[in-house]
Amino acid sequence: MAFGLAVLHLIDKLPVTASGQTVGRQLAKSATSVGANYRGACIARSRAESIAKLGLVVEEADETMYWIELTRRGRLLAERDVVPVWNEAIELRAIFGKSLGTARANARQIPRSITR
Repeated sequence: MAFGLAVLHLIDKLPVTASGQTVGRQLAKSATSVGANYRGACIARSRAESIAKLGLVVEEADETMYWIELTRRGRLLAERDVVPVWNEAIELRAIFGKSLGTARANARQIPRSITR
């Protein structure tokens, strides 16, 4: 949630131009989706559902990185404003990507049915 809020504050600094508004909308959707899907993964009804939600978290974190990079390359904001959020996005994608890999590996190790 903290990441989503940080990105929303960053979006408020974007220029009120067609490009600023387009990037801002996309960035808001993907960045806030990271936390929302992670919460969904935590309360999933099954292991498979949790893994699927974690996959969405990784995808949304990566998409957020795309929009932040577009903001940087397009020089829509000062570098000093963008870098902290960029660094956080990199860390979150790495953390959730590793969690997804671990969850998938653990799911493969558990037998589907245990007989007595």
